[in-house]
Amino acid sequence: MANLTSSRRRIGTTALELPTFGLGTAHLGELYAKVDEADARATLDTAWELGVRYYDTAPWYGRGLSQARVGGFLRTKPRAEFCLTTKLGRTLHRPRNPLTFDRSPWQGGFNFDVKFDYSYGGFMRSYEQALLQLGIDTVDALLIHDLDESVHADRYPGHLAALLESGMKALEELKRSADIKAIGMGINTAKALEVTARSVNLDFVLVAMPYTLLDQGTLHTGMADCVARGISVIIGSPLASGILATGPGGNARYNYGTASPEVLAKVRALQNICAEYSVSLTAAALQFPLAHPAVVSIIPGAARPCEVTQNLAALSAVIPEAFWAALKAQRLIDSDAPTP
Repeated sequence: MANLTSSRRRIGTTALELPTFGLGTAHLGELYAKVDEADARATLDTAWELGVRYYDTAPWYGRGLSQARVGGFLRTKPRAEFCLTTKLGRTLHRPRNPLTFDRSPWQGGFNFDVKFDYSYGGFMRSYEQALLQLGIDTVDALLIHDLDESVHADRYPGHLAALLESGMKALEELKRSADIKAIGMGINTAKALEVTARSVNLDFVLVAMPYTLLDQGTLHTGMADCVARGISVIIGSPLASGILATGPGGNARYNYGTASPEVLAKVRALQNICAEYSVSLTAAALQFPLAHPAVVSIIPGAARPCEVTQNLAALSAVIPEAFWAALKAQRLIDSDAPTP
């Protein structure tokens, strides 16, 4: 498995090179279920033992819990041996009434309220808070987090204005001073990839949902624009919130919610082709996005050691070219989509 975790690709024109496989840590912030400390530590231990050297986190993940867990683990490792990214856009604060504070949508996490702030001051405050929570004095890159109409509704224009007027100055200042090596943006929707990401100069985007084995709607728009502009892409949810790992049964999740009948039907169709060619659905989902010329890394999440082990095994599985051809013939993936 070493070659899967040690292989690196460069972010844009920067000096930052990321492993093609990393660990997303939203689950360690207790996204869908509580994760006890022993399981969280064992998951991080297993990832490290298997060669994983790229870790992505955010203040929002468990309202600080993910950063604390990731930092607590990585503080024990040589700093030159790993890559670490986190995000800006929210600052953490003590709730007005801690006893009645609602931590949702997190199932657990820390008891901190959040405030959106995309200004220079907000970014610098969030950056300092992140370093303190991590207990690590440097991160390799920072990302603008959740600047999306679907998140902010009528407050979106004001947040975008704050970013353009001063927030970007903070990121550019940190990059010029070599505090960070690259500037990114976390993306949840096709519209954000096609509109918001174009409003600022970025080195990379972290695409959580709009480009997966289930959805290539951005192939000729946002993803093509990244290629044209020399912007690298990290795929943050290659398993599409889990359904490409669990399949369509039970409480299958897609895009952080319950999967629709249409999505369930498409996953079943994908499973049928997988069965015909003896290919794991998870293997296809993890290997597919790495074939795109803009993609440098995939960072599936994990909350248990076995999930890291299974993902790395799936990434190394041999998939015949005929399988990808069959998906295109059945119109289950875009006919122009690059495949391994």
